[in-house]
Amino acid sequence: RAIAGAVADLPPRQAPELPVECRLSGLEPLHIGETSLFVNVGERANVTGSAVFKRLIMNGDYSTALDVCREQVENGAQAIDINMDEAMLDGKKAMVTFLNLIASEPDIARVPVMLDSSKWEIIEAGLKCVQGKGIVNSISLKEGKDAFVRHARLLRMYGAAVVVMAFDEKGQADTLARKTEICERSYRILVDEVGFAASDIIFDPNIFAVATGIEEHNNYAVDFIEATGWIKDKLPHALVSGGVSNVSFSFRGNNPVREAIHSVFLYHAIARGMDMGIVNAGQLAVYDELPAELKERVEDVVLNRRADATERLLEIADDYRGEGVQAKREDTEWRSWPVAKRLEHALVKGIDAFVAEDVEEARQQFARPIEVIEGPLMDGMNVVGDLFGAGKMFLPQVVKSARVMKKAVAVLLPFIEAEKSGGASSNGKVLMATVKGDVHDIGKNIVGVVLACNNFEVIDLGVMVPAATILEEAKRHEVDIIGLSGLITPSLDEMVHIAKEMKRLGFTIPIMLGGATTSKAHTAVKIEPEYDEPVVWVKDASRAVGVAQNLVSETNRAKFVSDLKDEYTKVRELHEGRGRAKEFLSIAAARANHSQIDIAAVPPAPKRLGVQVFEDVPLAEIRPYIDWSPFFGAWELNGAYPRILDDPHKGEEARKLYADAQKWLDTIIAEKWLEARAVVGLFPAHATADDSVVVEDPASGREIARFHFLRQQQDKKDSRANLCMADFVAPEHDHIGGFAVAVFGADQKAAEFEKQHDDYTAIMIKVLADRLAEALAEYMHEKVRKDLWGYAPDEKLTNEELIRERYQGIRPASGYPATPDHTEKETLWQLLDVRNRIGMGLTESYAMTPPAAVSGLYLAHPAAHYFTVGHIDRDQVEDYARRKGMSVEEAEKWLAPLLG
Repeated sequence: RAIAGAVADLPPRQAPELPVECRLSGLEPLHIGETSLFVNVGERANVTGSAVFKRLIMNGDYSTALDVCREQVENGAQAIDINMDEAMLDGKKAMVTFLNLIASEPDIARVPVMLDSSKWEIIEAGLKCVQGKGIVNSISLKEGKDAFVRHARLLRMYGAAVVVMAFDEKGQADTLARKTEICERSYRILVDEVGFAASDIIFDPNIFAVATGIEEHNNYAVDFIEATGWIKDKLPHALVSGGVSNVSFSFRGNNPVREAIHSVFLYHAIARGMDMGIVNAGQLAVYDELPAELKERVEDVVLNRRADATERLLEIADDYRGEGVQAKREDTEWRSWPVAKRLEHALVKGIDAFVAEDVEEARQQFARPIEVIEGPLMDGMNVVGDLFGAGKMFLPQVVKSARVMKKAVAVLLPFIEAEKSGGASSNGKVLMATVKGDVHDIGKNIVGVVLACNNFEVIDLGVMVPAATILEEAKRHEVDIIGLSGLITPSLDEMVHIAKEMKRLGFTIPIMLGGATTSKAHTAVKIEPEYDEPVVWVKDASRAVGVAQNLVSETNRAKFVSDLKDEYTKVRELHEGRGRAKEFLSIAAARANHSQIDIAAVPPAPKRLGVQVFEDVPLAEIRPYIDWSPFFGAWELNGAYPRILDDPHKGEEARKLYADAQKWLDTIIAEKWLEARAVVGLFPAHATADDSVVVEDPASGREIARFHFLRQQQDKKDSRANLCMADFVAPEHDHIGGFAVAVFGADQKAAEFEKQHDDYTAIMIKVLADRLAEALAEYMHEKVRKDLWGYAPDEKLTNEELIRERYQGIRPASGYPATPDHTEKETLWQLLDVRNRIGMGLTESYAMTPPAAVSGLYLAHPAAHYFTVGHIDRDQVEDYARRKGMSVEEAEKWLAPLLG
């Protein structure tokens, strides 16, 4: 009251009129307005974009990871983009830990932070501990307006600026028209409905790669630049940003050309109003200092000034590798290099013309011929493995490299034998087997081919091999390494069992293991502790050779094994730390937080209830439904079809492989090598309160089957539901479907080619059979939606839209993240009488036979979608065991990967 009286006669202080700007801060303010210079956002503190940063974070080396940020700030980054999205990482915990550490580093904390994640829980956790005013990257209309508005209101409450992606319910904006349409709609919602400050909106109109060889991509850079100008003109005070490195993705591996593309792109984008960009601040070329020829050809590409711009840039690209100065073309210059370097070059390029003379020259430089193998040849194959692992070499090329290695070893063998008085003629013996209960062998066979080409003697026991047989054969053949393969999750338990048996019986043979469900974490946590000898997880075929060479090497094995044990110890420590951080709801609380579907949206009853069989489905009808991207993945030539065919690095090999596949498909269909069969059942059903779905007899209404599902149990700390597949079935008056499809005959036909020593064709047939089985599943699901159930009779989708699952309804399969228990297949088999109707079987581990097979359920509600159950707590395991009528120990066996 006294103060009020003292100032009663004084006029109020006038608040200053500040210009409208984006006002950010770390420890220091960063204002971005009309007079600001371009803002560099440091990109390297990103586990998805930087292998170095990812390795540091995964190893818990946060101290060194901070140096990555410090270096970015020192190199001119005015904000730091931080991303912790990694499947094997507790991203939320890692983000909080790292941000708290940054807070105590003034030289980093002085700049604002950009929180980058596709997971809202990680973004929100970061917002709660970031100091100053940061940026969230990103939100969009991808999941619809409601989610967009909800996130925007929360960001406004937290006081953050936001990056808005040009992405809506139809997909990502690629043309100028789509970019401007989505940005304008987003702006109006944010400003007019949410009350978001326009100066805190940062649009990312999507920077895509140019010079890909695909004509439709040629204008991508121009579209972004033009969209930038439009946004600055039409959407007052909004800013524009983008991930600059995307534009040069076609030239990955050639940093000088990439830096030139970034420089030219930014020069023109900034001129149109681009305010900021995610870019490596330490690797930006100066526009005016670019070589004239390179600048001209890059500008032709970026500005799409001529039809042959990509070809003209490719003509000179190799001249600017290395340090960025014009380099000599290799031609035959490599023949003047030191012999070890020549051997490496020959292995990488698959050149066998000079291998005999180079190996002989190398032999003269070593005391023993075996040292040539363990020295330069092994070094060369390790380079091949590293290039393959980095995506710079591909499986067909690796096989060529392996054949060069085989020729080199053949030159040395007489000398090795003479030294050993006729000793072993191979690098070593490797016994390989797909473990008991599992029938999948494509990956194992590829590894076997590569090892054999590297002069290993491979003893392949095939599939479904019991532990006793594996160990008996290993002793009988006196093998050097046992290789275990498995695709389904129960195979992981079988591998643990084999390791325990080997220890009990006193084996000293190292184990290599691989397959789709295996991982370094599982190997380190579950298998390696059960056996005293080396247990090595092999990521892919390219790594198998290096691992096997190290395991049989007298000179390299000790260090290799020691380093491996240290690495696995760190993986276990990291895993234990993550496990302790998990928080679970009780199963009762998780069920109370279930997802509630709209009962009014439950689809109508199927047109025809009961079971229907489809024998000898025409392969020519199935063929158009093939998703070709996994085909290339099976050959470890990863990439999305059809873009991979024009990939500047993988394209040539991908086109050769695709052409071969079409040739063999023509033959398979014309000569009827394979047969496709399917069984489908549609039934009345209802969900129960304990996460089960009761299937009813269409005539009597009595219960004829019951499917048991698992529920997400981890505490999400927000309003999201704890999902279960049973949530998508109504508690009464609903329906459910089941299916099983398979392609028969592939194993028999592949065996014919294996007898002819044609492993390539044998593998090709099995891979194509897998693709046809998946295509058959897609074909039958469409038939169900449009005809048999008929809830979407007018659906008209392209194959690309089918692959992206743009249809209503899902087909969850046992063993996958949303329905992870394989034992539920037995219920499906009984319900549909699969064995008798179409001849498909189940192994004791619930792998399907034949291997080219797919099975699952049909859920039709519009809200149904896939998700990951994740780890579960003991009370749910006990409840699940009770529901299934099995012991807790047995339930734990089948649910082992989920146990929290």
